[in-house]
Amino acid sequence: MSSAKKMVLVDTELDAEEKEIEAHLDISKRLSPKKKAQELAKLKAAAKDHLRKRSKEKRISIRVFASDLEQLKEIAEQEGLPYQTLVTSVLHKFSTGRLVPIEQVQHKH
Repeated sequence: MSSAKKMVLVDTELDAEEKEIEAHLDISKRLSPKKKAQELAKLKAAAKDHLRKRSKEKRISIRVFASDLEQLKEIAEQEGLPYQTLVTSVLHKFSTGRLVPIEQVQHKH
């Protein structure tokens, strides 16, 4: 048995995101055992499907300009990543619409 102590925070105000999380936790407490089992099965199936899709990696071979490759390698080294990981990340962000122009990032800060 674990001897971990339960910690309680007192006199703390939850922010909006924390209140939303807490509200969702409260909802799950009110579900019937049957509904909880159904929801858990649905979530497990979604997770399994996501992992199945993500595990289907494909190898590709592309030609790039030597200068572009050197620049990618330099950026990867600055980030502490293998350059192939950086390229994969950039491609993924582009294909999912999450690659944004640097100007957008600079204007937010």
